[in-house]
Amino acid sequence: MMKCLIIDDEPLAIELLEDFVSKVSFLELVKSCSSAFEAMEAIQTEKIDLIFSDIEMPDFTGIEFIKSLEQKPLIIFTTAYSHYAVEGFNLNAVDYLVKPIPFHRFIKAVNRAQELFNLKLEQEETVVAIPEVVKPKVDFIFVKSEYENVKVNLSKVKYIEGLKDYIKIYTDKPNPILTLNSLKAFEDKLPTNFVRVHRSFIVSLDYIDSVQRNRIVIEKVRVPIGQNYKDEFLKRIES
Repeated sequence: MMKCLIIDDEPLAIELLEDFVSKVSFLELVKSCSSAFEAMEAIQTEKIDLIFSDIEMPDFTGIEFIKSLEQKPLIIFTTAYSHYAVEGFNLNAVDYLVKPIPFHRFIKAVNRAQELFNLKLEQEETVVAIPEVVKPKVDFIFVKSEYENVKVNLSKVKYIEGLKDYIKIYTDKPNPILTLNSLKAFEDKLPTNFVRVHRSFIVSLDYIDSVQRNRIVIEKVRVPIGQNYKDEFLKRIES
């Protein structure tokens, strides 16, 4: 069902179009307007799929009205003047009906509008949303440290500190694990309970004891919160 709007300053022309619309099962008349200004108010309150618009109207022409719309519905121009046809089609009008409008031309125009409307609906339905990238659950990783590959249980990692080309991984053991790696590359391997809070620090949400103004406390260690990371970090802990 296409919701349509009629704009014409001639009462007899509106009456004829209302009669034509009532005879077409896939059209629903939302409103008939005697000016473009009245039509603007209707469009702001109702979703309109198709507009039947006269061109020569007082104060504001139909073409000026259509040009003013940011989101343009389908348009069928209805006018007594054929010389506007080129300009009408330049606005991608579905059709251009010259008054007096015979019913068979009206039917041809609205059938074309229905084809375009259905095509648009099909295109909208076939748009596939890009799925959100979900990190797989990871329990452990191996890192190279002092000529050996060391297994790191991620559930034991409290926070990670970046030191130029190296990172320090702090776990429940007394000494951190030092490995040649960048903080960004290591961050990409971590599950979602880890969050970057500073250009030099990643923390595990599981080990945070408290959050102060610009720092995080993890077992008496104070980890700074960088200004560029603060908003995202606060969203994470609030959620």
